[in-house]
Amino acid sequence: MTTPPRAQPGGEGGHRKENLLAWNLEYKEKGRIWRGAAPKLPDLPSGSRVLELGCGNGKTLEAMMKRPWRIAALDLSLLAVRLGREVAAALKDEPSKADLLAADATVLPFREDVFDAVFAFHVIGHLRLDERSRAAREASRVLKADGHFFFLEFGVEDMRAGKGVEVEPSTFRRGGGVLTHYFSEGEVLELFEMLRPASIRTDKRSTRIRGQDHVRAEVGAEFVK
Repeated sequence: MTTPPRAQPGGEGGHRKENLLAWNLEYKEKGRIWRGAAPKLPDLPSGSRVLELGCGNGKTLEAMMKRPWRIAALDLSLLAVRLGREVAAALKDEPSKADLLAADATVLPFREDVFDAVFAFHVIGHLRLDERSRAAREASRVLKADGHFFFLEFGVEDMRAGKGVEVEPSTFRRGGGVLTHYFSEGEVLELFEMLRPASIRTDKRSTRIRGQDHVRAEVGAEFVK
């Protein structure tokens, strides 16, 4: 049995290191964690410059590269970035190319007003409250005027909400140390108050596990700068 990473001392640096250790452990032991169909992507004009926060092992990146976009993608874990680069290399004949880098969504290595769209699918929910706020501000900072931000995270009605050790309100640590926060729609609107909401919804679906039905709930939103 693998011992979960030990919590680091409090503070921004300690939380970042704790998060990185947990994700490196996940990718080292499980490899391509994220499988199945990618979330539905919007129709953006050809040549749009887009950024994906938390590219993981390239599940959404693979779908993005089939669109005529200019793509940058990042992940905190270098192990994830390497897996994403393998996906990108296998798709070298697709319309788009992608630049992948290891970076922190709370301190983006880009200047202001450079992206037509930013995607954050199941990444901000793995951060603590102060980190979520910084990631939201950073996403807004790098968006162009009238740029679009696309958000997707688990909702408070999800089957896993409340499972694990609660480290902050509605934020739980499970398994090897990964944190997951479960959102309400109101919380999402408050988090991105610097942007104009275009749509927000909670989608629910039933899944059967060991003969019992459970609810999976995701909050999806689109914002405009």
